[in-house]
Amino acid sequence: MGLFSKLVIGTMPIIPKSIIKSVARRYIAGPFLEDAVATTRNLMTLGASSTIDVLGEFVSSRDRAVHEAGMSRAVVDAIHNNALDAYLSVKLTSLGLDIDRDFAFEHLTEIVRQAKERRVFVRMDMENTPYTDVTLDFYRRLRADGFDNVGVVIQAYLRRSESDIASLLEYTPSVRLCKGIYVEDEAVAFKGADEIRTNYRRLLRQLMDGGADVRIATHDEALIADAENVIAERGRAPRSTEFQMLLGVREDRRNDLIAKGYKMRIYVPFGEDWYGYSTRRLKENPQIAGHIAKAVLTGR
Repeated sequence: MGLFSKLVIGTMPIIPKSIIKSVARRYIAGPFLEDAVATTRNLMTLGASSTIDVLGEFVSSRDRAVHEAGMSRAVVDAIHNNALDAYLSVKLTSLGLDIDRDFAFEHLTEIVRQAKERRVFVRMDMENTPYTDVTLDFYRRLRADGFDNVGVVIQAYLRRSESDIASLLEYTPSVRLCKGIYVEDEAVAFKGADEIRTNYRRLLRQLMDGGADVRIATHDEALIADAENVIAERGRAPRSTEFQMLLGVREDRRNDLIAKGYKMRIYVPFGEDWYGYSTRRLKENPQIAGHIAKAVLTGR
């Protein structure tokens, strides 16, 4: 990250939210579920599918958790009723995980049960490390209860991920493999970009060779090219593999992968709770610093 990018990112907390919102607009479908449905339909015309996420996490009140669970169920219904090529992504802290684990698991089970009835898949997002064990435990409990329409996320920057994958392979799991975005201590996470890339490559091969249904979630060109090589080396048809990207990011490369015959799924977030998601994504992509600076100077 260059000095200019670091300066812009460092001053982000004092930049007006209206400026952040104007820059982040391309990465969020909008405030309403109808916006996510419309965005998903547009992506379908391009040959891409979606995973729809209700923005909101680290909920601290039961009423709010009940509301968020209801929103996730509404997404499931919208996917079913509109015949969307999409599934639901859900953060466990939005369902009340910080309030009561059983309370959150009841919400999650209701969502996954409804989704199974409507033939909709549910991906449990992986949050920061205080929640890793419980997220994987919830996954195992759901699988033991007979739910096969649920998947998890593995973060390549975590030192524990190789052993986590080994513990999951008996389920032939659906795994979204990403780098990881939360700020973690060096004791639990790789910090160097090359270290993270090396671990990502290792984990991708572990998942493929272990029979997992791996979804390759990255915008890193080195990792995309490596994944294409691995797929070719193993004699897999492009259509057997799914890449995943965020809404509004690397659209040319997204279209290139679709043209090559790969499956492509786009993460489509919506909702009013956009600020935390937006600032994390803006920090993840230093190239956006210029857009923020322009917006600050011009007001648009």
